[in-house]
Amino acid sequence: METQTTNTFATFGRRKARSCICIVDRKPHIRTFLRNSLEELEFATCECGENAQVEAALQEHRPDLVVLGLSAGGEQGVHVLNTLAAKKFAGKVLLLGPRVSPMVRALQQLGEQLNLEMLPVLSTPFSSENLRDSITGLLPVEVPQPPVELTEALSAGWLELWYEPKVDTRTVTVVGAEALIRMRHPTWGIVTPAYFLSDDGDPGLRALSEFTIAQATRDWHEFVVESGPIEIAINLPLAVLADQDSIREFCLKMPNHPAFEGMIAEINGIEVIRSLERAKTAARLLRFHNIGISIDNLGAEWPALVDIDDFPFVEIKVDRKFITGCADDQLKQAVCRRILDLGRRYGAPTVAEGVETIADFLAVRAMGFDRAQGFLFSKPVGPKKFARTVLLRRTGGDEREGGT
Repeated sequence: METQTTNTFATFGRRKARSCICIVDRKPHIRTFLRNSLEELEFATCECGENAQVEAALQEHRPDLVVLGLSAGGEQGVHVLNTLAAKKFAGKVLLLGPRVSPMVRALQQLGEQLNLEMLPVLSTPFSSENLRDSITGLLPVEVPQPPVELTEALSAGWLELWYEPKVDTRTVTVVGAEALIRMRHPTWGIVTPAYFLSDDGDPGLRALSEFTIAQATRDWHEFVVESGPIEIAINLPLAVLADQDSIREFCLKMPNHPAFEGMIAEINGIEVIRSLERAKTAARLLRFHNIGISIDNLGAEWPALVDIDDFPFVEIKVDRKFITGCADDQLKQAVCRRILDLGRRYGAPTVAEGVETIADFLAVRAMGFDRAQGFLFSKPVGPKKFARTVLLRRTGGDEREGGT
């Protein structure tokens, strides 16, 4: 059987600020499900498909928890528990299996006899929520200190894109996706941009933008195979589109595929307003190459866009601070309605960001938003899981997840 380590802990010293979980199971699809679920919870992970790999994983990765699947039967479980005891493993052990199974009960008792800290058995089949509940005490609470340099993350190959769906407010179907940058740090696991992006003056921003464009293009090709074409939006600073040469380079990287219908570059609303003419120039040039500019995180500064001569932007996204809780807040609704009027005037679709409750979704739909995104529909997930989700939603299937 194969083994896979999702994080290489040999670099960045030996300091640990994120719990590491070692996944032991013979079946690759079980390890994949567990890895995806745990990384969404911001754990670092490593994997073992063979008993012989457990000892090396303990030494190299120093896991805080071993999740032991029993797809290979009780003998594998006995071997792993004995290995953990022999190495004086000080972390916790979580067994996966039918709670009423004599084999599982015997392994649980063996672990306790070996003085291992055994968590309550996680009964199969299980969901991501069941898994989270089983390991609540290990959920990450620390953050990277000091922050990681962007240039370091780029050169080390730690960056990747995760995707959050955009849904049509009328049909509640997935019609697009926003690509969000994440760092898979060797020690901290999955890290959000707040800990490795500084400001617009960061010298690594151009390289980050080039990475984002290239990776989004690769992911788009994967999505076509898995679920058909989908409109991807990426976040870019306006400075990356500073001249026609940069714009031309951006356009050349777009998918050369008959199903490609376009990509969106989201630029922060404050940045657009601060350099409105430059933003308009870029938007005019890009739209001839199936690339549109979206005004992102627009809020109280919306009056600056009233009565401009032309509006070459393809979308307006309303800042989440005016969406979250809007169902019970008349002031937030008033700002939303003004921005909606602005969008209708220019013929630009509107997106409500940060929709987290059904009440807020019903409110933004009643107000007239075209699209919505937020945790109510899905948290950002890796491209493989996103492709499966999109495919199932578009074909009317149910996403079924579980360890067995």
